[in-house]
Amino acid sequence: MPLLTALTRMTNNLKKEGKFTYLELGQGTPIIVLHGLMGGLSNFDGVSDYFPEKGYKILIPELPIYSMSLLNTNVKNFAKYVSAFIDHIGEKQVILLGNSLGGHIGLLCTKMYPEKIKALIITGSSGLYESAMGESYPKRGDRDYIQKKAENVFYDPKVATKEIVDEVYATVNDRNKLIRTLAIAKSAIRHNMAKDLPHMHTPTCIIWGENDTVTPPEVAKEFHELLPDSDIFWIEKCGHAAMMEHPNEFNILLNNWLQKRGF
Repeated sequence: MPLLTALTRMTNNLKKEGKFTYLELGQGTPIIVLHGLMGGLSNFDGVSDYFPEKGYKILIPELPIYSMSLLNTNVKNFAKYVSAFIDHIGEKQVILLGNSLGGHIGLLCTKMYPEKIKALIITGSSGLYESAMGESYPKRGDRDYIQKKAENVFYDPKVATKEIVDEVYATVNDRNKLIRTLAIAKSAIRHNMAKDLPHMHTPTCIIWGENDTVTPPEVAKEFHELLPDSDIFWIEKCGHAAMMEHPNEFNILLNNWLQKRGF
């Protein structure tokens, strides 16, 4: 879908209700999509194009990553925010889908509110691996460095478009956003979930890029070993954001899993 068309569609479907701003597409079983730290709603264009036609309602809330008070900027409060969003949309049970930090928020939300989560899908998720948020923080003002870091997220560096690099560059050069980014990274390390996962029995689908250098394949294997009811799928020639780099393959794998599990 051309960028302009995607943005127009997104703007037309964006809802603002109280503290929640979100995209809603389709009707049916609700799938709440949780974006990552540097990711936006558009990272899931492939998902939001594909699943409404398969009988699912896609909901993508804007997470309050940069708008919560600094004291409250942590993974646990984001999980509480997602729970409040589920209540707000009037759903008793939902499916959660998260990438990177979004996966971590999904995992913690599932641990805290298991009765609300029918199934969980994680891809390139933090929660186990301490360097998942990046081993070094961007040098402010150094665009070449930021471009290189953005390209490293993907197997194919061309996926890191000028728009993506510009957005990351703007974020790390905004003092307010940079301070919160660091606070979230520290919070993610504190909220390591290795001890929690064996007690979480929610059906979980793990979809991972074989060439993910942010959260390497060993992380996905550990999630699979620790989560009692999980299935794992791999995408070749793929980095940290499988739903962006290989949207068709990601969607087919996920749809097949949902059908097989009866969701």
